[in-house]
Amino acid sequence: MTDERQQIVDITAVQQEHAAVAVQEHNVIENYRDYYKLAQTICTAAIIPQAYQNKPADVAIAIDMADRMGVSPMMVMQSMFVVKGKPSWSGQACLSFIRKRYSNVKVLYTGERGTESRGCYVKATDADGDLLEGTVVTMAMAKAEGWLANSKWRTMPEQMLAYRAAAFFARVHCPDLLMGVQVEGEPEDSRPHRKEAEDVL
Repeated sequence: MTDERQQIVDITAVQQEHAAVAVQEHNVIENYRDYYKLAQTICTAAIIPQAYQNKPADVAIAIDMADRMGVSPMMVMQSMFVVKGKPSWSGQACLSFIRKRYSNVKVLYTGERGTESRGCYVKATDADGDLLEGTVVTMAMAKAEGWLANSKWRTMPEQMLAYRAAAFFARVHCPDLLMGVQVEGEPEDSRPHRKEAEDVL
């Protein structure tokens, strides 16, 4: 192939790539317009969560996420809430996403209840039959990371262990399911905590 013909081929490939990107951008805009029209109706419904009522833009984003995830918009609106300005999935939703993709999903506890050794992890089987195991989250880890400043770790530790174990599993094995959104408890736990001053003798 001559240099001139190679240049023509290269230019054609670039043009096709630009055309494909333009079509994709057009489709995204068209889809969002459709989502927004639907959202304008949905946001007036009293049955949807209050945080979404009369907020068509927020509902449109929920519809877009639901469409990409293959779930209902109502499920997204019921399972996502905002903490400190950041969207978060409920821990229950995170586990639900994992169960939808994998089989034999189990939430397993380790160590003695009520001690720092108490822990939890999630394991599941993928489509190829391989066993996947998530990180073991323990109360010792929660203490070391400063998560105990969040009162839920003291009042409902078993639940928080399960939710965090699910989040850790998802971030390693199926991060696309969360779409970059944090899971219940993470926004609060990610805040910097001031260490208490040590007594000076």
